[in-house]
Formats: sequence, C-alpha cells, structure tokens
Amino acid sequence: MSTNRPPTASPPSPGRALALRVVRRVTDGAYTDRAFAGEASRARIDTRDRAFAQHLAYGTVQRRRTLDKLLDETLDRPGDVEPGLRDVLRLGAYELAFTDGAPARAVVDEAVRQARALPGDARRRNARAGVANAVLRRLSDDAWSRVRNLDDSTAELAAIAHSVPDWISEALFAALGAEDARGVLAACNQPAESAIRWNPLRGPRATLEQELPAGWTRDPDLDEAYVLSGAWALEDSGAWAHGRAMGQSRASLLPALALNPQPRERILDLCAAPGAKATHIAALARNGAEITAVELHPARARALEALATRMGAQIRVIEGDAREVALDGAFDAVLVDAPCTGLGVLSARPDSRWRRREESVAPLVELQRAILNRALSVVRPGGRVVYSTCTLTLAENEEMVAATGAPLIDLSERFASFAHPTLPGALRSLPHRTGSDGFFVASLQG
Repeated sequence: MSTNRPPTASPPSPGRALALRVVRRVTDGAYTDRAFAGEASRARIDTRDRAFAQHLAYGTVQRRRTLDKLLDETLDRPGDVEPGLRDVLRLGAYELAFTDGAPARAVVDEAVRQARALPGDARRRNARAGVANAVLRRLSDDAWSRVRNLDDSTAELAAIAHSVPDWISEALFAALGAEDARGVLAACNQPAESAIRWNPLRGPRATLEQELPAGWTRDPDLDEAYVLSGAWALEDSGAWAHGRAMGQSRASLLPALALNPQPRERILDLCAAPGAKATHIAALARNGAEITAVELHPARARALEALATRMGAQIRVIEGDAREVALDGAFDAVLVDAPCTGLGVLSARPDSRWRRREESVAPLVELQRAILNRALSVVRPGGRVVYSTCTLTLAENEEMVAATGAPLIDLSERFASFAHPTLPGALRSLPHRTGSDGFFVASLQG
C-alpha cells in the first residue's frame, strides 16, 4: 500500500485539520473533550467531517503510547522530532494502523500537507513534509499488522500494546489476573457504552421511549436502563430538558440499586455531585425518602441542586467535606460513591489515562478510607453502607472494604450477572465481560 505521490501544497481536509488542532491542544495540556468542543465550534464544518475529526482526535490521544512505539521504531532520530510534527505523525499513524477508511496514499498525502502547514520558514516546512512523507510511507505497508501482533502477555508489554502508563497495567494485572486485565485494557480503547436511565419521577417510560433514537434495547435485569445503538445528543433533547432521562451506564446504576432505598428512610449520599446516583436514589424511593446529599465544592453543589430540580428529585444538598461535615442523627442507609482512580471508565475520557499519576493513589486511598469510616459512623446499627467506585484496583476496592471489618450484605443474588468472583456478596463489572463500565460495589452492614 505504499505511495510515491508527490507532496501537494493544497490545505489539509477540514476533518483532519480539526483533529490536529485538538491533538495539539491536548499535547499542550488541554482536556480532549473541551478542546474538541471549542475547536469544532470555531471550525463550523459539516456533521460528517466533525464526526470523523472526533474519531481521529480521540483515538490518537488514547493510542498515543502505541503510536509512539510505531513511530520511534520507524524514525531515524526519534528524539529530534519536534512536538508539532510528532502530533502530525501520530495522527497519520493512527489512521493507518487503526482505521480502514481512507487509502494509505490519501492518509500520507494529508499528513504531508499538515506537516507543511506547521509554522516556520519554507525550509523547515519542507523538511517536516519530507519526514512525514518518508515515515508514513514506511508505516503504510505494515502498521495495521504490527499493532495487531503486539505482545501483551505481561503487564509491561500490555501497557504498550493497549496504550496506558505502566502503573495502570500493573495495577490491573495485580487485581484481575492477566486474562481479565488484558480484556479491560483492550476495552478502554473502545467506545464507551451509550446508555441512559429512565426517571419515573418525570412521567411514564412510554413518553421517553418515543423520544429515543431507533435501535435501543432494555436491560432485562436493570429495569430503568436503556442501551442505545450509538451516541445520542441527550443534552439537546426534550428528554433531558424535562428530566425524563439521565445519561448513565448500566454499571453505574448498581450503587443506588444496591442501596435499595425505601420510603420514610433517612438516606445520605456522602459524595453526591454531579448527582446521577443521588437523583436515582430519589427515583427509586419515589421521593418518599429523606435524602441528604453532601458536596464539597459550592459550584458543584449548586449544579446538583439544579439537576435535582429538573429531575423532580427531592434532595437536600449541603456543602462540606464528607469527612467532617455536620450531620444530624443517624441514617438508615449511606452511599459512598468514592472519588477514585477511574480505571474502569478510561474509555469515557481519552486523556484521563495520561492525567492519572501513580503517586496520587496512596493519598486517594486514605481519602476513601476516611469517607467510608465516616459513613460507618453515621449509619444506624443494622443499617447499610454501600461503597462503590468506578475503578478496579485492590487497594481501592477489595482491600478497602475488608479493612473495615464490617460484614457484607449479599448482593450477588439480586445482581447475579455482576457477582464478584472472589469476594462473595460484592459486585464487579468488567467492561469486556458486561459491556458496561468497570465498577465495584459492596454493601456493608452498620
């Protein structure tokens, strides 16, 4: 599939130009979704080009480490490549290795145009174009097969093959074993599940179903869950405006369902914002429970109040640190959906894997432990504390609940498809096995 087509001075295609601007901003520290939203708004390109640009930009950010391996093995002097040109090469390598749309000739030609368009004098622009042409021509013959033949048998090799930092791969191998760790790592480069939760506080499900795009399905075990056939602009819909639906993966429904809120109970959500689980609790109790939601940051607390109003959920929001905020009396049930490393939801944000730092894990575990202990101190005797995370590490999950010494309430019969294989009574969702986010859920008896 090699090409000898000479470089051209015409501009890059709108979709690839937009993708490169996003990738460049992420390299400089921006969040991918925010960078894309801003650049796409300014670009004003058609829907098809926008979708293509998002696919390229998000995939290039996710696969950065694998792409750099391909490029470094192909470049004569990898260390001499300036950041702008490396981003051009990453974008081209991603299209060659991970997509099957455009012919290799067109991909190389577009990369040459992008390299030539980088700032600088004519000599530098020509030199960059020459590098892009030479490197991507070499890759065009075998990039696809090379990435599919990468060895992922060990944590170190899997980190390169699936494009994550070493410590993430090592943590997953330790927690899940090699087979499931590889499955989770592969899933983190696939599109996240597109799912919503029906909100019965704002009308019958039939009203919502009339608004959903074609191809939706119901989950037989999770009554409120609707799985969509693809992405849907929920926040632009009437279902969102009128509070009939909340964007949530099926796994993220498990914490509130495990809490099993009942009318007339006093319920506490200690880590409440942005509010998906707090409003789910209100819906499950049909607004018959007294719900208190704690949020540390004032702006997020106000956003939670606005969400509850829109969704018709009766929730009292208080600002404060979950570890020490003043709380009146004992609660029948407490939810701790703890801040975590988020290794179960890496597919949702392309750059999140590069923002996580191994050195932040220990302080995060201490925070989780303090919040969980606070929850156990304010729940009534015989009450229940549900602890959940959207991560999959031992320190944040199995070891965390074991350290409390509290007995587990068995959730496995109610949620058999999510039953934890090694911690009886707890739940675990692995993306490659459930098709949903990675989650851990345990219910502790107070």
